[in-house]
Amino acid sequence: MSEELLAILLLAALAGLWADGLRARERALVLCDRGCAQRDLQLLDQTVALRRIGLSWGTGGVRLRRVYRFEFSEEGTGRRSGYLVLRGIALEELSFGLPARSEDA
Repeated sequence: MSEELLAILLLAALAGLWADGLRARERALVLCDRGCAQRDLQLLDQTVALRRIGLSWGTGGVRLRRVYRFEFSEEGTGRRSGYLVLRGIALEELSFGLPARSEDA
């Protein structure tokens, strides 16, 4: 019976990790979309791609740290890449690789 219980617990843990991954991906997509809209950029393909996943230790304990890549366009031509880092589901970093202000260009 303990083997069956262990198998059920393992399946439940995998299902929880999968559901957490879906929630984090949705959060990343919303954050990228908002970030693009704020900068008058177009998020291409309306998607983000998971590039890296790992553990991150902080004051709140251990969290999954995910790095997502996305593509955007400045004026509807060309493709540029940006990335977003989530610690848990909290935004850690969002980078477009563009200057923050036009004076910085």
